[in-house]
Amino acid sequence: MSSTAIIAQLGLEPHLEGGYFRRSYTAAHSINGRAAMSSIYYLLSGDSPVGHLHRNRSDILHFWQGGKPLHYTLVSPNGEVSHPIMGPNIAEGELLQMLVPGGYWKASELKANRLASSDYGLISEAVCPGFDFADHELASAAQIQRDYPQHWPELAHLISPSDHDNKQ
Repeated sequence: MSSTAIIAQLGLEPHLEGGYFRRSYTAAHSINGRAAMSSIYYLLSGDSPVGHLHRNRSDILHFWQGGKPLHYTLVSPNGEVSHPIMGPNIAEGELLQMLVPGGYWKASELKANRLASSDYGLISEAVCPGFDFADHELASAAQIQRDYPQHWPELAHLISPSDHDNKQ
């Protein structure tokens, strides 16, 4: 299937951090006033290949679903950078599941690959407690330059173009 067909089939909409998403589940019961858990589908495509740098307060468990591998950039609260890849090739170290702890900066990318016939990468995410936009923060150029100046050259392209104080 093409990304356009999957977007239509799953009812995905553009996401503020890039890519496309749809909430697929919200628990009926709550913990401290929040849904106990929620989940989404999340897709990157050729027309929206970057999930821009952001962080969440809650832990998020990712599940690779199909298409091309997705390349992640994670920045821990103490500034350690890692680059896990979610995809089907576990013999090459790709991950079928990945936990991103709350407080970590995260970006995802669909990179060009001539060998892959699909034009998308699809994952699901489960958040516990359930996702709340109040716990979500999109990175700004000024913030990343201030907090992680040593990583700015590597992270600059992962800042959302909607960041109006972008000082690249």
